[in-house]
Amino acid sequence: MPDTIDFLKTRRSVKPREMTGSGPSSAELEVILTIGARVPDHGKLAPWRFIIFEGDARKRAGNVIATVFARKNPDAPVEDIEVEKRRLMEAPLVVAVVSIIKPHPKIPPWEQELSAGASCMNIVSAATAMGYGANWLTGWMAYDRDVLEGLGLVANEKIAGFVHIGGKPDRVIEDRPRPELKDVVSRF
Repeated sequence: MPDTIDFLKTRRSVKPREMTGSGPSSAELEVILTIGARVPDHGKLAPWRFIIFEGDARKRAGNVIATVFARKNPDAPVEDIEVEKRRLMEAPLVVAVVSIIKPHPKIPPWEQELSAGASCMNIVSAATAMGYGANWLTGWMAYDRDVLEGLGLVANEKIAGFVHIGGKPDRVIEDRPRPELKDVVSRF
């Protein structure tokens, strides 16, 4: 148990641009996604699915993102459009966790969205535990319906997160400031 607690106390996100080397193998990815699917899920609805972006798929998705960005920002400099085109290129693997709201009389959308968020965190934790760098990101494109449709999502689906996975950098990742418990804990 102490190893698990130490892991959770020291887990850090790695910026995609700082990821080195390759991503997980197919077998490792299967383990990561299996863990991503082992989350609280009231009603066993599986209100999420995964889209894998690796290799050329990252470029194709980047073209979708850049095309939508350019159309909605006609005065954007070419450099900005190129940045959007490379959004998913820094890490060797990106897993989009798609939140799917499934109408149910007893299970509200909020609980289903929380389950998708838990899936993102499980994927980050599993990848990190396997020795990879991981980062859960969204960005404007996670909320833009034209991008979502271009990536194959339908009307009742949203992106809960793009989880970037790749090799850890060769340096220690500095922790960011964390809240003091006295500032975020109260007793009723």
